[in-house]
Amino acid sequence: MNKRFFVWSGLQPSYRHSSYMYAKACEIFEIRQNPRVIWDVIESYSVEECPVSVKGVKVVLNLCKEAKLADEALWVLRKMPEFSVRADTTAYNIVIRLFCHKEDMDTAEKLMREMSEVGLYPDMITFVGMLKGFCNVGRLENAYQLIKLMRGHGCVPNVVVYSTLLDGVCRNGNMDWTMELLTEMEKDGGDCSPNVVTYTSVIQSFSNRGLTTEALGILDRMIACGCAPNRVTVAALLEGLCKKGQLEEAYKLIDKIVSEGSVPNGDCYSSMVVSLMRHKFFCEAVMLFKRLLDCGLKPDGLASSLIIKELCTEGRVLEGFQFFDEIEKMGFLLSIDSDVYSVLVHQLCLRNHMVEAAKVMRMMLDKGVSLRALYADDIVKHLKKCGDNDLVSLVSERSR
Repeated sequence: MNKRFFVWSGLQPSYRHSSYMYAKACEIFEIRQNPRVIWDVIESYSVEECPVSVKGVKVVLNLCKEAKLADEALWVLRKMPEFSVRADTTAYNIVIRLFCHKEDMDTAEKLMREMSEVGLYPDMITFVGMLKGFCNVGRLENAYQLIKLMRGHGCVPNVVVYSTLLDGVCRNGNMDWTMELLTEMEKDGGDCSPNVVTYTSVIQSFSNRGLTTEALGILDRMIACGCAPNRVTVAALLEGLCKKGQLEEAYKLIDKIVSEGSVPNGDCYSSMVVSLMRHKFFCEAVMLFKRLLDCGLKPDGLASSLIIKELCTEGRVLEGFQFFDEIEKMGFLLSIDSDVYSVLVHQLCLRNHMVEAAKVMRMMLDKGVSLRALYADDIVKHLKKCGDNDLVSLVSERSR
């Protein structure tokens, strides 16, 4: 009955279930573990001869959507005529999207054709879902043909549609076709003009394949078309350049981006620090991070966390503390990963830097940062040794 109440409440004119409520319902009713729940709800309406509306069926379909139950959603769709209820485009879209997610594109395609047979028309949601599905399974020709089909249904392809296809082509590694599509978008213009997401997707694809010259060429093309790069664009380029050890080119890129004003200095250099760390240029990353702080630029949380953790791992814990202390003085500490506090305090304790450890520990208490259970006992033991009983009491109380 609770399940029926959930469906009923979703029918009320002044109320609509949120995504959160659907997620909670799936959790409470254990729908993922027991998909039979969907069958039982629908069959109970049939047995009791209760009236069922399209809106009610959609509530059940949305439960299927949340639980990723494609077969059960299709069964619900097929049961609708028994209740004298006609499925609409939204109902079909839910089921089609589930089969796309399941990568069963044959069934998804049949359902889209079936829509026309029952007097319904695929809309933009249908086509974009199908496009993503075809791209995910590598059926790129089908995806491209779908764009032509859209026009016949009165849906004009826009930048979202082309970008979805372009992303699929990039992920499948067909870079020649990628460039053809990008050129086609630029020529068509208007609603099809590539945006920052489109260009960034292409840049990431070239960078991931080590084709940094081509990636930088796309950046130039992007800027020439009046589309400013964002931080994600810059991070993708820096990642590719650092991966190939082209550090000089990476710094030149930062100078170029900063001079144009599209991405702040701190963001560019933080992304550079992260890429240097990932590709084992640790000494270079530390020097750059220090320059960043010396210039009063704000490092982001990821760059700060990676640097301090690695310094602790390398036994250079006092350097890690100094960076931590500088970041705190600049007022940027809130962006640091909470785990970094625990790692830093623990490493300071292990090396008997108790004044510094106590300072970080008090910062944690002031900011409400939880101490990781993994380190708690060891840290308390070291604090007791140095006689800081007040701090021991506070830490012990918070760790309960």
